[in-house]
Amino acid sequence: MAETANPPRPEDEVVDIARDLIRIDTTNTGDNATAKGERAAAEYVAEKLAEVGLEPKIYESAPGRASVACRFPGADPSRGALLLHGHLDVVPAEASEWTVHPFSGEIKDGYLFGRGAVDMKDFDAMLLALVRDWKRTGKVPPRDLVLLFTADEEAGSDYGARFMVEQHPEVFEGVTEAVGEVGGFSMTLPNDLRVYVVQTAEKGLDWLRLRATGRPGHGSMLHDDNAVTRLTRAVANIGQHDFPVEMTPTVRQFLESVSELTGVEFDPSNPDEAVAKLGPIARLVGATLRNTANPTRLNAGYKTNVIPSTAEAVIDCRSLPGRNDELEATLKELAGAGIDFEYEIRQPGYETSFDGALVDAMAEAIRLADPGARTVPYMLSGGTDAKAFATLGIRCFGFAPLKLPADLDFTALFHGIDERVPLSGLQFGVDAMDRFITKS
Repeated sequence: MAETANPPRPEDEVVDIARDLIRIDTTNTGDNATAKGERAAAEYVAEKLAEVGLEPKIYESAPGRASVACRFPGADPSRGALLLHGHLDVVPAEASEWTVHPFSGEIKDGYLFGRGAVDMKDFDAMLLALVRDWKRTGKVPPRDLVLLFTADEEAGSDYGARFMVEQHPEVFEGVTEAVGEVGGFSMTLPNDLRVYVVQTAEKGLDWLRLRATGRPGHGSMLHDDNAVTRLTRAVANIGQHDFPVEMTPTVRQFLESVSELTGVEFDPSNPDEAVAKLGPIARLVGATLRNTANPTRLNAGYKTNVIPSTAEAVIDCRSLPGRNDELEATLKELAGAGIDFEYEIRQPGYETSFDGALVDAMAEAIRLADPGARTVPYMLSGGTDAKAFATLGIRCFGFAPLKLPADLDFTALFHGIDERVPLSGLQFGVDAMDRFITKS
């Protein structure tokens, strides 16, 4: 497409696009009957891509559950394509808990506020602003880019990334690598050195339902076969269990890199000690040292004086890559006899190495955008759409660049109250992604 007169700068347009996306309420409740907004967001994205001459297509997995994809042809079609992906859905937000309305896209104190500001409409906006600028100015990526904006990431990806992988594999033809969320943001180390963490691994998603059965009866009687008692004993054992440290290659490399950069001693036999010195990011890194299992829901009975025949609990389990079977065996031992296990979602973790030309391009982009800064690998304690794409043999990374204030507790903003992103961080991200894709 020919260059237009006075096109908007991507550094300016990224803020406007991010605000527009936040104002589209795409709350994903995990229930098709109450999830909302994904179709409207997909149509908005498709319009932004079509305006500059790209050919997006909307894919609907169920009424209203929509994703959008398109291919941006590159200079060398013989090279493997690069998938750039973001999700359009967000977790619920209770407006009464926020200082601004979570879907207002309000700007104040140098931040853009709103549900999705960091998870992950900021990156969606970066991608849109960047490819729109490239198309307007006639810039061609070095290889094909596949742009994908998905539904349903926040509830396991069945109606988004997994639907696309299983029902529309043609979208991923020739894709060898993928870049998505929860990586590329800066953290400031104790010596005031900024490092940008690149996600090369993420824990597995093992949402588990426990069910106990027993003999129903009157609440006033002696009763030795109580489903509630059996279930709560199992839940307490699991919730109080101290899982052992099991360092993966990614976590070890992260801690070794931080130790080298800061001089903080890293004792492989006691990594918790090193993690405790990392500041706000310690919560995120600490959860990647071990499997975790946190009880989140209980359900039993219907009347105070009736002993129910069944009782259920839900456990949010996150397994280290390659450790999901090990985690299940431990949980069954902790639960004891008489507890049935059923998975709501079971998706293995993922890990790749921190090397190769794409990783080098990320490092160079950060060095140019923020001289003196370094990139290091890390593992995400949560999960992303990358798990779905990895099933196709695609090598996945998290790299959504943001330069953040040293005192911002960034990890607390994910699914948090007053979720917000610095305007300067958004603008930095567009610049860094421009440099990265140019070298990718």
